[in-house]
Amino acid sequence: MKKLFLHITLFFSLVCFSQNEQLAQYYYDKGDFEKAKISYEELLKEIPLNSQYFLRIIDCSQQLQQFESAEKAIQERFNKYNQGNLLVELGYNFQLQKNDDKAKIYYEQALERIKKNPNEVYGISNSFERKVLLDYALKSYQTATELEPNFNFNYQIGLLYGQLSNMEMMISTFLDEAFANPQNSIRIQNQLVRFMVDEGDANFNELLRTALIIRTQKNQDIFWNHYLSWFYVQQKEFEKAFIQEKAIYKRNPESLTNIVNLGQLAIDEQNDEAAKEILGFVLENTQDLELLIQANSYLMTMKIEKASEKDFAAISTELDALLKQFEISPFTLSLQLIQAHFTAFNLKKPEEGKAIVKRALELQLNDYEMANAKMELADILLYEEKFNQALIYYSQIELDLKNDVMAHEASLKAAKTSYFKTDFAWALKQFKELKSANTQLIANDALEYFLLINDNTVADSTQTALKQFAKGDYLLYQNRNQEAVMQFQTILKNNKGQEIEAVTLLRLGKIYENKGDFALALSQYQTIIDQHSDGIYIDEALYFSAEIYNKQLLPEKAKPLYEKILFNHQDSIYFVEARKKFRQLRGDTNL
Repeated sequence: MKKLFLHITLFFSLVCFSQNEQLAQYYYDKGDFEKAKISYEELLKEIPLNSQYFLRIIDCSQQLQQFESAEKAIQERFNKYNQGNLLVELGYNFQLQKNDDKAKIYYEQALERIKKNPNEVYGISNSFERKVLLDYALKSYQTATELEPNFNFNYQIGLLYGQLSNMEMMISTFLDEAFANPQNSIRIQNQLVRFMVDEGDANFNELLRTALIIRTQKNQDIFWNHYLSWFYVQQKEFEKAFIQEKAIYKRNPESLTNIVNLGQLAIDEQNDEAAKEILGFVLENTQDLELLIQANSYLMTMKIEKASEKDFAAISTELDALLKQFEISPFTLSLQLIQAHFTAFNLKKPEEGKAIVKRALELQLNDYEMANAKMELADILLYEEKFNQALIYYSQIELDLKNDVMAHEASLKAAKTSYFKTDFAWALKQFKELKSANTQLIANDALEYFLLINDNTVADSTQTALKQFAKGDYLLYQNRNQEAVMQFQTILKNNKGQEIEAVTLLRLGKIYENKGDFALALSQYQTIIDQHSDGIYIDEALYFSAEIYNKQLLPEKAKPLYEKILFNHQDSIYFVEARKKFRQLRGDTNL
């Protein structure tokens, strides 16, 4: 009984203490520093060694400009515990009073403590960084490293150089650390990417490229070829990355996997010429069945995407020949599914397409292969307007691969199926859930459809125009593009000035763009820019127009469109790319 009473008492004490801590934090966040200070003083009485509570008390005193009180408290704690970081606190207290000379004395004393005991660097450097005293933080790490060579603060030093805008030293420090400790390479690359994309000045990429080239020339270790290849991939210069990957392969011809992956990246960025060259190199240099099938699958997918009807017979023959060469087995599943999709969607023979998939499903497939095959079968059933059957297969994938990317993709396709069959209430619910998907592409796609349904339901409760629009989207899904154009044109004719108009213009613009009719595409986008400048599709219209002009080598027309995105649409998903391309066109040395 006594033990039970003790446990209950302890439990309530912990609950009360936790509530007091939350209350102190609440006052602090609200800016009520007087009450926050009192609350933290009560907490510190309970746990005198808690440095966080003590520092909050000092912070509150300084916010209330009670500098003498803060100095006295810091000095007393320093006398009691002799902690080096408290010298930084004392110095900062004088700095807040604009007494820089006295602040400097204490900062130097803190550095002297590190010279006597390098282990004090952790607390002292942390205090300097929290106070944004970056030069002193840097000196702290450098001092400790000089005295204790086993210490490694290169990553922290690199970050500080970056914060101090000393890009050359940041790059040099990071690259030296990456080479010495390759296990830190990904973390360092993540930091470099931040400066390449988000925060760097115009010269940063050039500094990094030069540093990598110099290291590649001076040191024959393929580590630097890998790093330079990574750099060129970030810049989407796949041809240059390929040169580095070839150099790596010639010296270490064990695997072409990285080169195949590079080909896939080039395809994703629609750099077809680079992709063909890269994958062609793979086909010439390997007998590995898996790589041969992977490379051929990528090349066939590219051919089909760019093909017109006159090319279909040759593509069909080529697919037959590849499957005859490599045979029907789980290894060739990707080629079989490409053939099934091509047969159903391009040759308009869905029954034959389904037969190819069903034959594949009889093979000994693993869970992911089975899901891929079921996904293709569902896609063909959806093509045939067999909505409910398609939903069954999409649901099976969701259940079989819970929380996997493929399951999210199946969920998105199931939501689109509901949308195509004009079950907008259910589709809206599904798209709403998928907006927070881990995969950015799926989340963006879901958001687009969620806004489409939601906005056009608010504007038209009968959803008449939305139903017509969903039919147009379904015709696009079926590769019946000309019929889709007529459907969207009818929507424009009957809904001038309505909510549905802007997104319909956007759809037509993309269809014309894909057909290579850029003048008509630009006309649709311009109408959005002129008549729907306050709508949610304006950033897409600006970006797509800029892209067309950029590809047509008309920078004087592209540049102002990219610029409008930078100044007026910072929340756009196209913002980063628009900024990069704007800097290119402006003539910056780099991006």
